[in-house]
Amino acid sequence: MKISSIASELNSLAYHGRGIIIGKSADGKKAVTAYFIMGRSVNSRNRVFVAEGDAMRTKAFDESKMVDPHLIIYYPVRVLGNKTIVTNGDQTDTIYELMDKQMTFEQALRTREFEDDKPNFTPRISGIIHHEKGDMNYAMSILKSAEGDDSSCERFTYAYSNPIAGRAKFIHTYNGDGNPLPSFEGEPKTLELPDMDIDALTDLIWTNLNEDNKVSLFVRYIDLATGEADTRIVNKNA
Repeated sequence: MKISSIASELNSLAYHGRGIIIGKSADGKKAVTAYFIMGRSVNSRNRVFVAEGDAMRTKAFDESKMVDPHLIIYYPVRVLGNKTIVTNGDQTDTIYELMDKQMTFEQALRTREFEDDKPNFTPRISGIIHHEKGDMNYAMSILKSAEGDDSSCERFTYAYSNPIAGRAKFIHTYNGDGNPLPSFEGEPKTLELPDMDIDALTDLIWTNLNEDNKVSLFVRYIDLATGEADTRIVNKNA
């Protein structure tokens, strides 16, 4: 299995689109997650992340420049008890609401498909962390069109029990720039999680995202013993 550094993986593409990283800290004491957005258009770049309790939402930086809030204004992060949901769209709400009705992560996502932004049909990427009694497990999902065919949806879910300390999985929407944008392919990538605090990791991720395309970054450490969360948000539009 290939294990990449965060820096090398983020520098491998100028445009990842949106990305989710989930893993366990090197000391085994914390669940770690990060979510970033990148943008090519003025509308996509005109956004910031805003904390709202233990949740996080996107917001227009300049309301006067907002053309279409469809697909770009949503809650990327919501918390349901001891579960933290992280996604690249309003499927965050779908997962939250249906899991609250005792459906599973995978069942909730079966009610959704990729985004309706023809011709890209941007994949919906989602992650969920469950922590209990000092340990964690997590899952990731991608919903994507089959070969760009909007009538066919491919669904992949990856579940990780008792994850290895100092490792994370990384999934993103695109395999680079293009028209249409090429969708992510294969399993989530394996990354090394360095032994560092949340500020150092936030800086590492932010520094290695493409300067022209990066928009916002969210990073959260969850103490597995106490459930307490520590969060950082970085916005290019500050």
